[in-house]
Amino acid sequence: MIRIGIGYDIHRLVPGRKLILGGVCIPHEKGFEAHSDGDVLCHAISDALLGAAGLPNIGVLFPDTDPAYKDADSISLLKNVVRRLHDRGFRPVQMDSNIVAQRPKLKDYVEEMIHSLSAATGMPSENISIKPRTNEHLGAEGREEGISAQVVVVIEKIPPEEA
Repeated sequence: MIRIGIGYDIHRLVPGRKLILGGVCIPHEKGFEAHSDGDVLCHAISDALLGAAGLPNIGVLFPDTDPAYKDADSISLLKNVVRRLHDRGFRPVQMDSNIVAQRPKLKDYVEEMIHSLSAATGMPSENISIKPRTNEHLGAEGREEGISAQVVVVIEKIPPEEA
């Protein structure tokens, strides 16, 4: 049995914060305004996985009102999500994503993000696609006010002989 999930996240960019995407620190003069590290790619992946498994979203599981998640590492939260999937008998199989950012240019960081996400999710690197996009100077991303991520995932039921 396979299931499909979609995820989306966006955060405002502000000075004085690190820019973390897919678990990778990207050199930039701004980072995400967020309770956690604000990694929009990890947040979108997490929500897509949770949705596919029929679990609550990350805002319910890791609320921004809980001090335990202040400046939380989103890769660690993603690993927690993958454990929750396994507890329900599922595993991630494939992921396709768009990261929408006018700046910084992200193409030089895609491979590092893929390896980081592969380690966090257990998916083979070749099953993870990250496509950086600009917004052609349109909208919040185009005005460099924020960065967003859109994700589609496929999960599968773990066969009994592998569980």
